[in-house]
Amino acid sequence: MGKLEFHSNDRPTIGIELELGIVDAKTMALTSAIQPLVELLPEDRRIAYKPELMQCCIEVISGVCDTVPDAEADLTEKLVLLEQAADQLELRLWWGATHPFSPCHEQKVTPDPRYENLVELLQEMARRLVTFGLHVHVGVDSGDKAVMICDRIMQYLPVLLSLSCSSPFWEKRHTGLASYRSKIMEGLPTAGLPTLMRNWSEYVWLINHLVDTGFINSIREIWWDVRPHHKFGTVELRVCDIPGRLRETLALAALIQCLVQTLSEEIDEGAYQHDCHPMMVRQNKWRACRFGTKAQLVNSFTYEVEPVPKVTEALIQRMSPHASELGCLEHLEHIQEMAEAHDNATRQHALLLETGDVQEMVRQLALASRLSPLS
Repeated sequence: MGKLEFHSNDRPTIGIELELGIVDAKTMALTSAIQPLVELLPEDRRIAYKPELMQCCIEVISGVCDTVPDAEADLTEKLVLLEQAADQLELRLWWGATHPFSPCHEQKVTPDPRYENLVELLQEMARRLVTFGLHVHVGVDSGDKAVMICDRIMQYLPVLLSLSCSSPFWEKRHTGLASYRSKIMEGLPTAGLPTLMRNWSEYVWLINHLVDTGFINSIREIWWDVRPHHKFGTVELRVCDIPGRLRETLALAALIQCLVQTLSEEIDEGAYQHDCHPMMVRQNKWRACRFGTKAQLVNSFTYEVEPVPKVTEALIQRMSPHASELGCLEHLEHIQEMAEAHDNATRQHALLLETGDVQEMVRQLALASRLSPLS
């Protein structure tokens, strides 16, 4: 591949990508309907809606925004358009990181050479990728800084995962995990927690090595929980399940934007890098994946075990000055409500127990996530 140029940003811009499931309005099962769905959208707006590996998924992409409220306005308009198009086809949108009952082997791969090559390379691991995540980009000013932030932000990945957990079911089974998606992703050879990188040069060397040796086809096959994105000039957080609603998504985006900006300024000011043992991050990620907002996370400074609400309370207090500057304090403060409430995985399980019908559970949650009235 050769040289990778990092396109720097002079401010902490934010971009949000939502992976949503497409389900049939009657059966609530996943359906491979992205093509007719996109064709119903205004032609000049389609660039914001992208296919993924499976045709039962659609990615909704915000523009490059300065603030979370800007991203909220952007995504609200795009989601309402998508909901209206889906209604015309008797489809609904599923805000969950796995679907509760649709088998992965029944989903159709998007007819694109890249995706077909990916399935050929990864085989069963690719066919299992019927998952839906949240990706948040935050602009930074250099490749070296992006790599350093990826290292320093790793200790916060478990709390982000715990707040977003929404994948307790897989093919009609209750997995016992709050985020089964995170374990599916970890089955890929270049996903999960990133490797240690000390600067942009080492990152470029690693990507070139993986491509030159045929381990990956392109840089787009790096799916770490957090990664630098050279084309956008961002740090991209990918650890989160897709939350159950847009409001929760925006709260997570606010926390991520504040975290990246805080770490960026600390790097500029010459703060000492506190080492966090990789095994501590790994065990905390497991705790988050297993228990969601009920997880007990190990503090990397004190080594004490703390509940998620205590962790988020300290984070919000630390991030509040930046949140005020970035215009997202209200969104950031909603994180505490999320930490103290049931996560979306628990809500799915409780609703299934209440209704006794997995289709009804999907129907009610799909309705609850809507931004526009059902037409």
